[in-house]
Amino acid sequence: MLKGKNALVTGSSRGIGEAIARALAADGCNVMMNGFGDADEIERKRASIADDTGATVKFHGADLADEDQIDDLTRCTMEELGSVDILVNNAVIRYFHSIDDFDRKNWRHALAVNVTAPFLLTQNVLPGMRARGWGRVVNFSSVLGLAARSGRADYITSKTAMLGLTRATAAETRGEKNITCNALCPGSVLTPNTEIKITELAEAEAISFEAAKDEYLRRRGQKTGYIEPARVAGLVTFLCQEAASDITGAALPIDRGRSATWLEGLGE
Repeated sequence: MLKGKNALVTGSSRGIGEAIARALAADGCNVMMNGFGDADEIERKRASIADDTGATVKFHGADLADEDQIDDLTRCTMEELGSVDILVNNAVIRYFHSIDDFDRKNWRHALAVNVTAPFLLTQNVLPGMRARGWGRVVNFSSVLGLAARSGRADYITSKTAMLGLTRATAAETRGEKNITCNALCPGSVLTPNTEIKITELAEAEAISFEAAKDEYLRRRGQKTGYIEPARVAGLVTFLCQEAASDITGAALPIDRGRSATWLEGLGE
């Protein structure tokens, strides 16, 4: 149980982040949510998590492309919850362009949200973790931090960088008794963003949504179905437990074996 701990989870207004916020709250954490979307819908989700778990759950709508708003998010979390014991860097911006056609403004935006924001948040919360002698940082990489595909330069670069940030943070906290930093590398998770891409595929191929779900996975080499957000959230909560205190600097795939078997089917 994580009773009495306080967590900041970025990108938690929907999808994997929302599942993580709920899982941590259910395990006893107070949680600061962050993200974007319809304000009424976000409030409904925040209140639901708080009511269902009894945890204190707050929301801050910081734009993670803005350094001042990142600092305000950290400050407000510390003021409203008392500390940041757990930092989950989950928020991400995605663009879908080839390198030749990539708008430089979008490139800077992606790196600001996907790489600089996690660095700054880690920088902001580490001193408190050191002072209290306990802390957990969980960064989100991806199977595309372990391999690549065309048209995803910003995402692949960002998610590879998150592996480096994870190792650097683990190296700098290795001498601390109970501070860890690890990265998760999910495969295809059925999130609202994934559903948008499936819908686009269905329209482009003139097939049903269900057929497009299968085709979307086939094209990504993930043969045995989508990963549930709750299972990703369960791995995050495990990494925050005392049982995981010896795990740091790791990059943990949660991808149904996709990254381990990507050569299958390519011939010899």
